[in-house]
Amino acid sequence: MTNPLVTGYDWSPDRGLGLVRDIRVRWALEEVGQPYDVRYLSWGQQKEPAHRARHPFGQVPTYEDDDFVLFESGAIVLHIAETWPGLFPEDRRGRARAIEWMFAALNTVEPVVWEHLRAAVFEQGEDWAKARLPGVEARLSERLEELSARLGDAEWLDGAFSAGDLLMVAVLRYPSTADMIGAYPNLAAYVARGVARPAFVRALDALRAGQTGAAPAGWPQ
Repeated sequence: MTNPLVTGYDWSPDRGLGLVRDIRVRWALEEVGQPYDVRYLSWGQQKEPAHRARHPFGQVPTYEDDDFVLFESGAIVLHIAETWPGLFPEDRRGRARAIEWMFAALNTVEPVVWEHLRAAVFEQGEDWAKARLPGVEARLSERLEELSARLGDAEWLDGAFSAGDLLMVAVLRYPSTADMIGAYPNLAAYVARGVARPAFVRALDALRAGQTGAAPAGWPQ
């Protein structure tokens, strides 16, 4: 059996911070101890027909295992957790709760994180973004407060570290969100525990080692 094949970029705008979603898949594979290979795309190749055959929306990551192909980081992490031990509890209800937190990370928390990221970073010079930012920050603060209250003094969201924690930490890692997480010490410590895990460190180191490509012509340095 060949190693799973993951797609990622040989250069990305975050300059090695590991904010592109392939880090989630790499991290999951590292957590379960499964070796993997990477197909590196130059910026722009994700929109070409060869890659769109794997990912209809022209994004990364994708996951290939022989003739089996998946896109969407959440679906891929779910497949990894179901295929190899290490990211799901053994009992059926514990597994369901881990999946619950995977959905919460991607459907409840990440949308407000990205809404804030757009207004605070990507489109900060636009008049509409400036006017909208206070409301966006309020919605994100509400989510963070709710998550902080649920986490409490626990180390992880539901017992041992799971795929739910992996995705939640990945969602909370964006720098614009990290600034607001400082108001919630237990969440800040939660994210710090996540990125200190050896599997995450290995995944990030591998990602950085593979980003040997050049920025597209005209891209701000």
